[in-house]
Amino acid sequence: MKRVFTGLSALLLTVFLASCATSSGSESAPPTTSTLATDAYHIGVDDIVQVSVWRNPELGITVPVRPDGMISVPLVGDVAAGGRTPAEVSKDIQERLATYVRDPQVAVILTDLRSHEYLSRVRVTGAVRQPVSLPFRPGMTVLDAVLAAGGVTEFAAADRSDLHRKTPEETRTYAVRLDRILNRGDLSTNYTVSPGDVITVPERTF
Repeated sequence: MKRVFTGLSALLLTVFLASCATSSGSESAPPTTSTLATDAYHIGVDDIVQVSVWRNPELGITVPVRPDGMISVPLVGDVAAGGRTPAEVSKDIQERLATYVRDPQVAVILTDLRSHEYLSRVRVTGAVRQPVSLPFRPGMTVLDAVLAAGGVTEFAAADRSDLHRKTPEETRTYAVRLDRILNRGDLSTNYTVSPGDVITVPERTF
């Protein structure tokens, strides 16, 4: 059961991605959802944290991190969250809950990244009707972001669009067939975006 919860937590935790060098060329597809550098994100003040305890829903909470970096958890009391990763906070709560609950299984999920809002935004630039900088939301896709930008212009070379993603090692670029997504319903490149992603839509060359 612990493995199930750990895997679920890793899939749902939103992450903050750091930057480094730039890779050459486009790659076929990014990793699924936001599993890159799951342990790298350090919780900040005002981030919204959801704590879930398997088979003990009454112990679950969804709260912002206080200015002192703490959150209050039923039975446990104050737990340090600021400056720590979700996995570290989960382990701390789990160990302290063991005094009251038999074999507790704890998941800590970030539902809103407020402390790093601008660094975690998703941006859409180029031949779109309204270039935008969007707050990241779990489950957001390329199509969601492009529609929020008003769609593409008549000058767009939509099938030459790219998604740029920073990792701790480099910046990776993934080809997005946006025309196929918008006009053919081909969702094979409608990738789930991650915090900090940039989607670029080039103009046609005449």
